[in-house]
Amino acid sequence: MNPRQLLLGSFDAALAAADPLKVVPQHLPRPPVGRTLVVGAGKAAAAMALAVEQHWPADAPLDGLVITRYQHGLLTNRINVVEAGHPVPDESGETAAHEILRRARGLGANDLLLALVSGGGSSLLSLPVDGVPMADLKNITRQLLACGARIQDINTVRKHLSTVQGGRLAAASRAPVLALTISDVTGDDPTHIASGPCAPDPTTYRDALDILERFGIDAPPAITSHLKRGANGEVPETPKPGSDIFTRVENRVIATAQASLQAAARYFMACDIHPAILGDSVTGEAREVAKVYGALARQVRRHRLPWQAPVALISGGECTVTVKGKGRGGRCTEFLLSLAVDMDGAADIHALACDTDGIDGSEDNAGAILAPDSLERAQRNNVSAERMLENNDSYRFFQTLSDLVITGPTRTNVNDFRVILVT
Repeated sequence: MNPRQLLLGSFDAALAAADPLKVVPQHLPRPPVGRTLVVGAGKAAAAMALAVEQHWPADAPLDGLVITRYQHGLLTNRINVVEAGHPVPDESGETAAHEILRRARGLGANDLLLALVSGGGSSLLSLPVDGVPMADLKNITRQLLACGARIQDINTVRKHLSTVQGGRLAAASRAPVLALTISDVTGDDPTHIASGPCAPDPTTYRDALDILERFGIDAPPAITSHLKRGANGEVPETPKPGSDIFTRVENRVIATAQASLQAAARYFMACDIHPAILGDSVTGEAREVAKVYGALARQVRRHRLPWQAPVALISGGECTVTVKGKGRGGRCTEFLLSLAVDMDGAADIHALACDTDGIDGSEDNAGAILAPDSLERAQRNNVSAERMLENNDSYRFFQTLSDLVITGPTRTNVNDFRVILVT
């Protein structure tokens, strides 16, 4: 099996470990005395809803509404699937989120609220507070996504502009709540996944204001006013850890980056390649992380330490890209392009970096593959890797080489998946 096939095979193994149709059924509860309302949001929402339908008793009351990204829907019978905007929210998501909140408020003590939560839900489940128009939420979302902020910081702001996130969905229900969550954040804390609609929120309005100031965000006046009123105690805070609300709420994480990395490791072991899992929570600027991993790959290649080749250096997490250029690309291809420059054509080193949701940034690819001859092939096409990297144009670099990895929507999301294969 050649290196390209090995890399793609490991990615397939990682995706299979996070497939909602496989992981959701084993976590479904028994139907309650009353009815079950299924709600949710995220890139995995449609697949999670379909898994519920396929394994829910036919004679047990079940209905609901979930929101997923455009072109991520599936055909369901009992749970309605709505498509909406991501990574920037839109009016379709706003309308659906309003309906979800209305239905949750109508539940009684004998019912069950089954929440299906996955990455992307922060944008998709967007119902801004009174006084903050959707246009302002779109504005600040775009700024936050471009400034290099961690997803945890971005979600701290979004929670405090939402009527449904930051535990407020759980607070709206009189019924017990079970939230099944596919984690796309480092650390797998439900409060950060889709901005934690059913999880206690330890952050504050003051934290949100500090984040805007730290990253130089020019927030619309309505947003600044709302956050300041909250910091002054004029607007109720999000439900906090220890609140009685959460005595009837369970947040259960059912798929993680670590589980997918372990699945990839088993795949490489079956191929007689030693797997080294370097961590499931890698963060930082993608181009800088690539330099660190490049140094490790060179150490293995030159000195056979700390592992003997062949070895697969596997990692997950969520890097960031501070956008300064005008090119196209996401954090996975930016990681690979920086690695290409750093490795400078080193032999026997191949790499793959892909987002498990099938979307690197906002492009149509999951990521890309890097080969030892990538720089040489680019030069033959008069393409400068250094200039492309400076312009954040990693998508077009790998497009020129026909080395983009395009999967289409995977309908799951456990963050980035990276492998450096040293043979």
